[in-house]
Amino acid sequence: MTFKLQHLCFTLLASLSWLPVVQAQDKPALKIVVGFPPGGSADTLARLMADGMRDDFSTITVDNKPGAGGRIALNFVKAAKPDGQTVIVLPSGPMVLFPHVYKKLDYDAVKDFTPVSQLARFQFGIVSGPATNVKTMAEMIAKSRTDPNNASYGTPGLGTLPHFMGVMFEQAAGISLNHVPFQGGAPANNALLGGHIGYKFDVVSETAELHRNQKVRIIAVTGAKRDPQVPEIPTLREAGIPMEATAWFAMYGPAHLKLEVLQRLEKSAMKAMNDPAMRERMLKLGYEAIGSNGADLATAQKADLNSWEKPIKATGVSLD
Repeated sequence: MTFKLQHLCFTLLASLSWLPVVQAQDKPALKIVVGFPPGGSADTLARLMADGMRDDFSTITVDNKPGAGGRIALNFVKAAKPDGQTVIVLPSGPMVLFPHVYKKLDYDAVKDFTPVSQLARFQFGIVSGPATNVKTMAEMIAKSRTDPNNASYGTPGLGTLPHFMGVMFEQAAGISLNHVPFQGGAPANNALLGGHIGYKFDVVSETAELHRNQKVRIIAVTGAKRDPQVPEIPTLREAGIPMEATAWFAMYGPAHLKLEVLQRLEKSAMKAMNDPAMRERMLKLGYEAIGSNGADLATAQKADLNSWEKPIKATGVSLD
């Protein structure tokens, strides 16, 4: 090999060796904002997404901005540049419930954000405790009519998804129950176990272990299909109640994202959520992995905004 040819080969190899660095520099950074403290479900999912999307961005950071039920984080993302470098991972409540329970909400859940991906869906359980010894939905309905003093249900708090799930259930079942709000799911569990309330409405994963240990009994789940955590338990429709309701986690960016920026985020989020290992992890956490595109998320958000309006107005609850 001549000297000139050797020199050309070395020059070519040297230039190629820099290619991965240039490509890495071309990848943008990404900040995933979470409106809740570290360790919670939204934070856990955000960090799983950060790991699953890491190959598509130069760096990914998770930024916790807790407070006001997620509204502080939402307003941060609302004000961010629409460059695809700031997104939020959050449960559906702030996007489909808050517009109905706050008269002066400081963001527009539709106009101020760009839907990126519906990440995962989860459902709720209707749980009976030792005070009632109810084992089926038929028993619950019958007992609520003959023994109204024990027809009370607990939730993690006033204005939460389980609270409005209970209101929707009362309407669908044609019965009247007494709502008892608690400061979180754990205190509600304690009240249920202690016989202070007859029933509890909450995320299935909150009481699945107690159900398996036969300390409480999940008598129905609210989704379209049975929950894999408790596959022996019927859905409400299977139990004769014409109701179906779920909640979800999703990723949004600020409004006015350019199409190519949105498509990059969509592709990365969908790839992460459709990875078999991620889907298995979601299942263990009690979630059904979805991994949709932004258009499908927008459709789901619109449907839930409409379906929650009537039961929320029926409560007269306002959180302003």
